[in-house]
Amino acid sequence: MIIDFHTHCFPDWLAERACRMLIKNSGMVTPFHDGTVAGLRRRAADSGVDVSVVLNIATNPRQQKNVNDFAISLLGVKGIVPFGSVHPEAEDAFDELERLAASGIKGVKFHPDNQNFYVDEDRMIPIYEKIASLGLITLFHCGLDIGMPEPVHCTADRLARVLDVFGDAPVVAAHFGGICSWYATEKYLIGRNLYLDTAYSYGIMPPSVGKRLIAEHGADKILFGSDSPWNSPKAILRLIDLFELSDGEKRSSPRRQRTKDCSVFD
Repeated sequence: MIIDFHTHCFPDWLAERACRMLIKNSGMVTPFHDGTVAGLRRRAADSGVDVSVVLNIATNPRQQKNVNDFAISLLGVKGIVPFGSVHPEAEDAFDELERLAASGIKGVKFHPDNQNFYVDEDRMIPIYEKIASLGLITLFHCGLDIGMPEPVHCTADRLARVLDVFGDAPVVAAHFGGICSWYATEKYLIGRNLYLDTAYSYGIMPPSVGKRLIAEHGADKILFGSDSPWNSPKAILRLIDLFELSDGEKRSSPRRQRTKDCSVFD
């Protein structure tokens, strides 16, 4: 089974506008599907992906409920595992986390650049503790976002400062810990209790760097993620082939992600 741990889609009524806005902001990205749930499922099937983890993000407090209503609506859709999102400035963030957990949502995503907070701010600690107490997975966008201005709000060193707050609750650092910041990943994150995903690394990450990070962190701590529709699952799978993993690494590699990892199907 191949699980793509990092994908995006939008409600049908919003997909075209959302993709158009993100294309404009990035100035360089061409989507690989139309941004709808159906488009994501078609692209996944064409790429040999069995399950897509859909990452939703509340970019402001007002969006939080609607974003999570959409995530909850995806529960039970074949081949889809939705994540929710909370905004640090939402007064009901704690209640929303409980609603997500009670509904069957398995995790939440934060995008500190979009949500305008630094990952190691003191005000975030109670939110992280609440997430951990609910047993939810936490995924962070890490490093540069090509569609957002600097500063970068989730760098490897900042994330490293708060990892212990989560205890044994799973944490995922997207984009191998930060697009084009992989030496910082090596310095601050390799060997820590977290997962890295491969999202949006094809054509950017030198294969030698990916191979080294996997060897140092362990293939069982690397999650295959494409960032679809902004990158193609097929492209990321080609990149993984360039990592030249050993047979042992392949058995626990991002190409064949085990369902027990990160408890997606528990």
